[in-house]
Amino acid sequence: MSTHISPNYKLYPAYCFRISPTYDAWVKMTAADVQALQTVPEFQGQRIYFHLNHPIRYICLVGLIVAIDDVNPRYTIFTLDDSSGVTIEVKIIRLRPDEYDPAQSPSNTMVENVNVYSGLGNFAVMVNGEEIDVGTVLKVKGTISEFRGNKQVELKRVWIVKTTDEEVKAWLETARFKKEVLDVPWHITKGEHRRIVVAEKYEKKKRAEKERLQREYEEKRMERKRRKEKEMAERERKLEIKRKQEEIIMNEGALI
Repeated sequence: MSTHISPNYKLYPAYCFRISPTYDAWVKMTAADVQALQTVPEFQGQRIYFHLNHPIRYICLVGLIVAIDDVNPRYTIFTLDDSSGVTIEVKIIRLRPDEYDPAQSPSNTMVENVNVYSGLGNFAVMVNGEEIDVGTVLKVKGTISEFRGNKQVELKRVWIVKTTDEEVKAWLETARFKKEVLDVPWHITKGEHRRIVVAEKYEKKKRAEKERLQREYEEKRMERKRRKEKEMAERERKLEIKRKQEEIIMNEGALI
């Protein structure tokens, strides 16, 4: 049912993650807690991290911008300080010129309300049409990546926090979530586990049936294609015979 990763809590198998309070959620965290997230060999390369035994993929932070770096035409990075004792970099992925169509996209980045303008002597990052800079407080949501041993946030959503009340409220929510959820090991009862196993078997059966129907469809499609190609080849063969016969008749007529 599970793998022990500590005397105090267990790491449940991936099929249990669906009922985790963190797996499919934007998890409110501090930069310090994000940097302290652990990886587990079974999930290497899947961008799944753990706080205790809570599986985490998506995070939400609030912090003050202390640096902005125009790294290259593909990436812009700003650094957030949330007073947790650790800062964290947030990466904006910019669209390449061949990907960006102003007529089709509201943004030249992967985040719809973020634009980055960079040129000779000109650099600006805009959120909802408003320029952000060192000193701006942001609420960000993103996935977790790593660079040179440090966690980064790959930006997916962002808002400017405009009042102190908003900022304090966000920090209180983060502290409450940590106390009530993150710092309490996740536990699944035997009854919950049985229901998960039953649901997983049902989903597995559905996937297998869908794959079977897809295979059958592809086999029939290929069979129709082969039959059509065979019919076309036969038609071409008959036309070639007819053409040669007509050519012989025409040649005989030319000799008269």
